[in-house]
Amino acid sequence: MPQPTPTTGDAEGAASGHLSVGSFRFWFAGERWEWSDEVARMHGYEPGSVVPTTDLLLSHKHPDDREHVRDLLDHAVQSGESFSSRHRFIDTAGGEHDAIVVADRIVDESGAVLGTAGYYIDLTDTFGEARSETRQEVLDEALPDLFENRAAIEQAKGVLIAVYRVSADQAFRVLQWRSQETNVKLRVLAKQLVAEVVSLPPPSPTVQSQFDHVLLTVHERVPAESTR
Repeated sequence: MPQPTPTTGDAEGAASGHLSVGSFRFWFAGERWEWSDEVARMHGYEPGSVVPTTDLLLSHKHPDDREHVRDLLDHAVQSGESFSSRHRFIDTAGGEHDAIVVADRIVDESGAVLGTAGYYIDLTDTFGEARSETRQEVLDEALPDLFENRAAIEQAKGVLIAVYRVSADQAFRVLQWRSQETNVKLRVLAKQLVAEVVSLPPPSPTVQSQFDHVLLTVHERVPAESTR
């Protein structure tokens, strides 16, 4: 999987999908973090004004979620697995954010695991009813074949709802983000995602990290003719 580059481009690419998205890297050796500008802004910092550390990261977690995230980070470092989570964090102004972290492992040419890299997806709803209506108008124009392929899209939304415990609207926005980010039609991406989910093992503690990998790489396995 191509590792995300921490730049503002991740957020800008998702902006039209009405999601606040930023990238990160976490190198296990020395527990070194890299945040994109958008992840810094999510936490209330101007880009480049702070050096992210594990302690800083944990200090922003909601008190009820802090130990959960600490355990996940410890597990990632010790097991070499990706850091994936659904949790809340508090920005510097005291605002609460609801986020999911989707990530995959960083490996070197020999296959050795060096760290984990992925995206923060801020699910906090700040748009309101009027913006939702505007979003629907844009959707009707930009994705005219959505309604012809509602079954696959609804199934894909159901998978996201189950795995990440998000609302139907949030699940759709995540799919829309991946569609725009990868330049693959939403209906094609949804069909491929649903087709690959059945190959995952029964529910276990590793299912979420495995699903993250599928979500972030499914566009790479969509047949070329389907994207035309």
